[in-house]
Amino acid sequence: MDITNQIALVTGGGSGLGAATARRLARHGARVAVLDLSEAAAAGVAAGMDGLAVAADVSQAAEVEAAFARVAQAWGGPPRIVVNCAGIGTAARILPRDGSLTTDLFDRTIRVNLIGTYTVLSVAARAMSGLDPVDSDGARGVIVNTASIAFQDGQIGQAAYAASKGGVASLTLPAARELARFGIRVMAIAPGLFETAMSAGLGPEVRAALEAGLPFPSRMGQPEEFAMLVQHIVENPLLNGEVIRIDSAVRLAPK
Repeated sequence: MDITNQIALVTGGGSGLGAATARRLARHGARVAVLDLSEAAAAGVAAGMDGLAVAADVSQAAEVEAAFARVAQAWGGPPRIVVNCAGIGTAARILPRDGSLTTDLFDRTIRVNLIGTYTVLSVAARAMSGLDPVDSDGARGVIVNTASIAFQDGQIGQAAYAASKGGVASLTLPAARELARFGIRVMAIAPGLFETAMSAGLGPEVRAALEAGLPFPSRMGQPEEFAMLVQHIVENPLLNGEVIRIDSAVRLAPK
């Protein structure tokens, strides 16, 4: 799909992978709605691209529907490009040393990372299905979700996070198959270690140890490199129903 003049919506667009993706889509001619839990963060990114800032909690269906309605009202139609970057990183053992239950954390992680992604996908697909096709293939839109290499390589303490991202990965193919008749593609990206707010607090020794385990290149990924892959997925019509790892060929150790 040609990005130029298309309406795009990026969740988690106020920082990190989402912000880089929003900026790249805008540079290639898209009108971009930046959705984030923080309205200030969304506005900060949107201001630099003549975009639209939208505040919403992706785990709340009513807020997601309101966000899509606002985009359609502002720009005369719903987005044809939707990128799900909203998510939280959590860590807790199933059997912590203090003997406490961690089911609340598990529930919250699933609600934001998995149910939030599914909610955005569902609302987006409903909106896209009513649009006219943009090419001879009958394409109406593309949805790119964010998984994580933890869905295959989950480490100790990542049970909730890995399960949530495993759900995102697993819904990719059935969603793509179901939405194919509407001309809507569904893809997922599974990033490895990237320079984001989650990694910003790492100490020098921890960072060095992590980067030493990356085969090549032996460094954390830049958000712009994630955004480059999003762009290619949007533009390449044969990419559908697949999860792509972007990870320097790393396979995470148990801990």
